Amino acid sequence: MNYNMLNDKLKELKIEDFIWFIYIFIILLSWYSNNLERKYYIYNDLESKSKYRKIIIFIFSILIIVYLYFLKDSYDDLQNLNSYDSNKKKNLIFLSFIASLLIFISGFIFLYIAVEDEDLNVELAFS
Repeated sequence: MNYNMLNDKLKELKIEDFIWFIYIFIILLSWYSNNLERKYYIYNDLESKSKYRKIIIFIFSILIIVYLYFLKDSYDDLQNLNSYDSNKKKNLIFLSFIASLLIFISGFIFLYIAVEDEDLNVELAFS
């Protein structure tokens, strides 16, 4: 690995470290939103319902940005393939791109559900 490749990889890892902090923040925010949802169902607290929905919309908005980063990264890997790369590497990078694309699409679907489901009828999960 030459110096430029090493430098690029270290930059990627730094970004991914930041993304882990985002995930930790999302986990804590999700835990808080679950408490608000519980409060809504137990006490019929409409303010808790409103806060819960806003937090869920915020979470999925952030996740779409994170998913976009991974989609772009996968796309860049796909574009950087050359004719000397093995078929196995080409297939795995293509599959990684498809997986990133599907996760990105799922983020939009979950965000749409969060915005449209005013009655909290649909359970949302994210990865």
